[in-house]
Amino acid sequence: MRGLYLLAIVVSLTGITMLDWRFRLALFAAPARTIAAVAIGTAFFLVWDAVGIATGVFVKGDSPAFVGILLAPELPIEEPVFLAFFSYLAIVVWVAVQRMLARRRDRATTGTT
Repeated sequence: MRGLYLLAIVVSLTGITMLDWRFRLALFAAPARTIAAVAIGTAFFLVWDAVGIATGVFVKGDSPAFVGILLAPELPIEEPVFLAFFSYLAIVVWVAVQRMLARRRDRATTGTT
């Protein structure tokens, strides 16, 4: 089914955004910093992809799940969307883990369970 991969990324992004909204982890706690970090991460990985494509290491492959739009040779439109999702997910998970560890430390120092 055409576009299934992009749809899966968007659905996953929606779920992570809802968790972020609920717990104010990244975008909803520090929007400018989160947007900058996602943009930098996405740009970094796009450069990484460009080098991989130029050296012949990365190839698009064929899948009926792709939309079929290429932004550059071997670079489907889904790639930057995935890279932005990946960067955002990493930030959300990092902040969530940091909060969980902080709570655990707080409980250990106060003696509560």
